Amino acid sequence: MPLLIAENVVKAYAGAPEAPPVLRGVSLAIAAGEFACVVGRSGSGKSTLLNILSSLLHPDAGSVRYKGRDLAAMGERERNRLRATDFSMVFQMHHLLPYLTVRENVLTPFLSSLRPVSAARKRHALDCLAKVGLADKADRLPGALSGGERQRVAIARGLVTEPAILFADEPTGSLDGDTGGQIMDILTALNAEGLTVVMVTHERAYAAMASRIIAIRDGRLAREAA
Repeated sequence: MPLLIAENVVKAYAGAPEAPPVLRGVSLAIAAGEFACVVGRSGSGKSTLLNILSSLLHPDAGSVRYKGRDLAAMGERERNRLRATDFSMVFQMHHLLPYLTVRENVLTPFLSSLRPVSAARKRHALDCLAKVGLADKADRLPGALSGGERQRVAIARGLVTEPAILFADEPTGSLDGDTGGQIMDILTALNAEGLTVVMVTHERAYAAMASRIIAIRDGRLAREAA
């Protein structure tokens, strides 16, 4: 069974009932261990699709099932737990807290419990930073890092909960070509280790590094290429 299945997903802009839906009956399946890249023009619905797959948005019609369970049938507390354990999200902007060190930023998914972070989790955060090549900068503040390094910290933060799926929305969008390529190398390496990655990009060269391309045009699945 695929890890994640979307069936006939429809989504319209809130407050604009006369506008055409952003998504018009999209169906797809994501297998465990896959690196799927969603591509399309601006406004095609690719980021909306990613937000629905990751449970950040609810579809107006259709369904999304994770490991056979309908996300819409879950309570909000259960969806929050899912986003804290099985799903992680990396956005175009890194959203790091400037007054926390790099390692403390990586550990922020564990701070909501108001309990002290264990030594084991601190070691694990350092391991995640090592995966993105930043273990030596764990005690620096984000302001001392380059834009590409800050995005790598955001990826390490996404890894610290050991998710089943890493969702990435234009993770290279604010970076130059060389730095963006470094981010893609990290994502492909993580996928090679078994992490399922679902990414949105408008860069065809980066999409070609994924194992599968999902093209969206005007809210519909245009084509799929292996």
